[in-house]
Amino acid sequence: MNIVCLDLEGVLVPEIWINFAEKTGIEELRLTTREVPDYDVLMKSRIEILKQHELKLSDIQEVIASMEPLQGAREFLETLRSLTQVVILSDTFTEFAQPLMKKLGYPTLWCNDLIVDSQGMICNYRMRLHDGKKKAIRALKELNFRTFAAGDSYNDLTMIHEADGGCLFRAPERILLEEPNLKLTITYDEFLQEVKEFLNA
Repeated sequence: MNIVCLDLEGVLVPEIWINFAEKTGIEELRLTTREVPDYDVLMKSRIEILKQHELKLSDIQEVIASMEPLQGAREFLETLRSLTQVVILSDTFTEFAQPLMKKLGYPTLWCNDLIVDSQGMICNYRMRLHDGKKKAIRALKELNFRTFAAGDSYNDLTMIHEADGGCLFRAPERILLEEPNLKLTITYDEFLQEVKEFLNA
């Protein structure tokens, strides 16, 4: 039994924090795991910035509601799901992802949760597991799945390395230089070809 595990933001949907940064004009919120390897450092910085600017969860959700999947993402996902099982492994949060999951046809998503105070401010977050993407791949392998993993950011690298097969998808130059042995795909057609070769191996 095979299974493909995908990152969400940058692979199927735009980066939520970048869109929110553009809406608010707060440049510091443009940083993502494509630039900052330590997710805890990144999230704590984001929460502090939101507090400074008195921005609530509802403000972010308003921006997310206006977002659409990347061009061709839903059709790509439908094709991929016709070939094999698919799980989206993301460090995003349930409170962010639900509207986008609807637009993608409700694929399986494993992510995390936000902690929100009585004023609607994000005060903390609850990770499902530390390095949860890698641990999910490891658990699936223990269940006798052959695993293929793909993503575009630093927080995807451990799951790609842990999987039986995998590739980068539209990753930035910095990661490509640091990970020269990982295959890079740019289009959904290229990605599907990599998956088909893996399934047929």
